Amino acid sequence: MLTYINDSVLMKVAEALGEEEAVKLIDILKDSSETTDDEIANKTGIRLNSVRKILYKLYDHSLVGLRRTRDPKTGWFIFHWRLQPDQLEGFILSQKRRVLEKLVLRLEYEKNHDFYYCYTPGCRRIPFEEAVELLFKCPTCAKPLMHYDNDKIIQVVAKKVEQLRKEMGE
Repeated sequence: MLTYINDSVLMKVAEALGEEEAVKLIDILKDSSETTDDEIANKTGIRLNSVRKILYKLYDHSLVGLRRTRDPKTGWFIFHWRLQPDQLEGFILSQKRRVLEKLVLRLEYEKNHDFYYCYTPGCRRIPFEEAVELLFKCPTCAKPLMHYDNDKIIQVVAKKVEQLRKEMGE
């Protein structure tokens, strides 16, 4: 399994989920056992609304946990947030699984289709079935469509699939 979980990986995941604000938020959380969203907002200067939004996003991925108490004066709930770095490995694995599934689908698509292209930057490759309907004329620039060799794409995607499978121990 994964053994490279550290602060740098944690910060990259935070940045991917909530950009720079999430990195600041994680920085506060990793230096305390538990803290409230109010305290995080005060320490980071990020609006409370944004802090809560990021915390819930991290919570949805189990990267942070929470404990709920009731304020005796107001009766409102107070959420005490804590970092759960032990869940990071599972999160990364699930993201890799998602990417792998998409790459496998892409690989199958590339292998099972013949493509045509006008070789004009900005125009897209057209699968054979669609090219026939278009009478082999590009729908964007009207230039003739010529066969496109996608072997390099297949090789790159296949290599990435193999690499991910190896990383995940499949």
